[in-house]
Amino acid sequence: MNTTGQQIIGQWYKRKNWHQFPFQKEMEEAYLGGYSGLLNAPTGSGKTFALFLPFLADYIDKNPGTWSAQKNNGLMMLWITPLRALTNDIKKAMQEVCDEIGIPWKIGTRTGDTPAAEKQALKKKLPEVLLTTPESLHLMLAQKEYPKIFQSLQVVVIDEWHELLGTKRGVQVELGLSRLKVLSRKSEAGSQTSEAKGSGLKTEDLRLRIWGISATIGNLEQAADVLLGNDFPAGRVKMIRAHVDKKLVIKSVIPENIENYSWAGHIGVKLLPQVMEIVARSKTTLIFTNTRSQSEIWYHAILDNYPEYAGIMAMHHGSLDNELRNWVEQALHAEALKVVVCTSSLDLGVDFRPVDMVIQVGSPKGVARFMQRAGRSGHSPGAVSRAYFVPTHSLELLEGAALKQGIKQGIFESRDPMLLTMDVLVQYLVTLAVSDGFRADELFKEVKSTYAFADLTKNEFGELLDFVTHGGNVLAQYDEFLKVEVENGLYLVKSRRVAMRHRLSIGTITSDVSIRVKWLSGGSLGTIEESFISKLKEGDTFWFAGRSLEFIRVKEMTAYVKKSNAKKGLIPSWMGGRMPLSSQLSAVFRDKLDEVAHGIENDEEVIALKPLFDLQAQLSHLPQSHEFLIESFKSRQGHHLLFYPFEGRLVHEGMASLLAYRISKIKPFSFSIAMNDYGFELLADEEIPIEQALEDASFFSIDHLLDDILHSLNANEMARRRFRDIAHIGGLVFTGYPGQPVKNRHLQASTSLLFDVFSEYEPNNLLVRQAYNEALAFQLEEFRLRAALQRIIKQNIILKQIDQPTPFAFPIMVDSLGRERLTTETMEERVARMIRPYDLQGTDKPQNKITAGKSRTGKRGF
Repeated sequence: MNTTGQQIIGQWYKRKNWHQFPFQKEMEEAYLGGYSGLLNAPTGSGKTFALFLPFLADYIDKNPGTWSAQKNNGLMMLWITPLRALTNDIKKAMQEVCDEIGIPWKIGTRTGDTPAAEKQALKKKLPEVLLTTPESLHLMLAQKEYPKIFQSLQVVVIDEWHELLGTKRGVQVELGLSRLKVLSRKSEAGSQTSEAKGSGLKTEDLRLRIWGISATIGNLEQAADVLLGNDFPAGRVKMIRAHVDKKLVIKSVIPENIENYSWAGHIGVKLLPQVMEIVARSKTTLIFTNTRSQSEIWYHAILDNYPEYAGIMAMHHGSLDNELRNWVEQALHAEALKVVVCTSSLDLGVDFRPVDMVIQVGSPKGVARFMQRAGRSGHSPGAVSRAYFVPTHSLELLEGAALKQGIKQGIFESRDPMLLTMDVLVQYLVTLAVSDGFRADELFKEVKSTYAFADLTKNEFGELLDFVTHGGNVLAQYDEFLKVEVENGLYLVKSRRVAMRHRLSIGTITSDVSIRVKWLSGGSLGTIEESFISKLKEGDTFWFAGRSLEFIRVKEMTAYVKKSNAKKGLIPSWMGGRMPLSSQLSAVFRDKLDEVAHGIENDEEVIALKPLFDLQAQLSHLPQSHEFLIESFKSRQGHHLLFYPFEGRLVHEGMASLLAYRISKIKPFSFSIAMNDYGFELLADEEIPIEQALEDASFFSIDHLLDDILHSLNANEMARRRFRDIAHIGGLVFTGYPGQPVKNRHLQASTSLLFDVFSEYEPNNLLVRQAYNEALAFQLEEFRLRAALQRIIKQNIILKQIDQPTPFAFPIMVDSLGRERLTTETMEERVARMIRPYDLQGTDKPQNKITAGKSRTGKRGF
């Protein structure tokens, strides 16, 4: 028997001529039954309504006769999204539902883009539904008497939880939810209002519902555990899966002449004519690129070669001014644009129904990320999502085949949660101290209830408390680091200056200091990192926000520009770099390569790449799944060794240094190292004793792995780089006031000095230890490196002596051209010289040199 609320919601669906999916009905029953949990639903399936409408039904049922007139109920639903851009679209959808059903509410938003006047108004009167971000939630927790804000709260929804999981922003959410759960239990207890009494409440007393919305990832159950924490009553948790048959059509753009297509690169504009044919056939197209620089390059390439698209084409990325981004989003809704070149800024759930085509330029390096982007097209229930994959170099076509195979098999990346991020916890301690304060024992239990800090020890927590109150063992003499005071067991921030600076610093997103770009005549275009602007001289031309700009001057962290008619200019670069191949996509890629080695040609991409694979087999070898290929040759540059684990750039960086170190135990060497997602190169001035190294069973062993990694790499410098962000998040450095940021070089000098001081006088400092752990886990992917070595040691080692770079080797060696060396040749001249031996269209193809070289095959076991 449906409740009144369910009946009203059902009638609303009928008026819209929409069908309520089974997962939406299941979600409705779970919510009304008081459950919390995780909703797994694909993009465009109606997941927002799946959670919002049951909340309204519950409100209607609890307020019979008054729900259509009742206002000023206080904050009842908190909806947290990872992107500010998502709030506009969700707000519009929610407001439309309330208006059509007859609930007299105004949906509110509070993000970094919310005007100050609106934020002040929210302090006085909160809406029933508030859309916000993790950072804004913590800013709310930093207000005096913040428990009053949440006293009517019934549900918290974390949208796009898969995007937050595995990041420090996700840890922020965990800590924020732990506080909201405590407040809910106190509110439920009623008379138990003091901190001391409140800590004795049981988990069953929790009134607050917590729901996450996540796309498909490889560890959904763990994602739910992380979201809800260790103290959530197990009997009140449900996983709702949307088994929606979302039709997805994926094709690859095949170069017309694969023999002449680039063997290396990451831009892909050679395929522009074929891409624009697809655009012309489609209603509205999103062209996704992997970096902001790449989006600028593609935008200008289209404008230069297809000027008729001026006025119906736009660009969207995170460094553009908010007004420009909003204009693009509104124009998409209004069907005023034919094509938009974008980055991950349009990855998530913004609903652009006119979009019927997605083009992905370059590999997204992950199956789940590609699924997310492909779902931007046909973004409505029942619609077909259509996407094209555009390779930026030849071998990337095989990644296209692997992506399609991964989606077909339902292989999706896991998002491993971050653990014991002490910098985030330090920030959280000060946040609570800035508002109403906290008591140590009670907060320790609360923090321990989160997944991230389940293993936090009492001693570690004590060190952090000592750090925020006394500066620890090293900084005790500096007042700047003595932020929190203790009064009768209550930890408080009393300094208004400390409180203000902390509120300005809340958050875990760190980047290079940004310079705002403005027209000399007025008006903002967006932001560019200081490191790029600092290299410009007056009169230099650069491209940004789709325009050719002439640099005039920098004043007060603002770069003033005017329009330029120059056809060429610099393209800004942003911190972040290229993404590594995910472990899941790497595994499918190796499976595809094994099919190639066995002559299986079921994919259009594999058929197109046959000339390249034939040449690889002719010059060297095509490795099967049980084989590990190493190539060796000599050039005028020196002696080259190339290894092909196909495990991703970060793993290869660590493995290259590790194996170089182990070879150097035989004889001292100086190596130059280059890598890409498929393999890595060791280059030395003299012959490398690889055969002798392979005879040692420990060459690929995981024994003493951590010690060897630390010896092979400049671990100290890697940790120092990680410490910059940790120091920022943990409040050791202040990045400046609005409009007056501290220069990036000053911040780097400050964090570097702090790192050196800690390393020398307090080497076991928790933040320094965290820096080393992060360097291993995220910069080198140590767990993946260990797994890769365990796989390789079981494979047959194929060592091939070759006479020239193979198709597998060539992309790595092009990357290696960026290594520092004295040369008078341009990059283009050096690449041209490298490709002279390859005349794939003529009759002078390189002869098979395998018989003339050495071939070594050996079995490596434990």
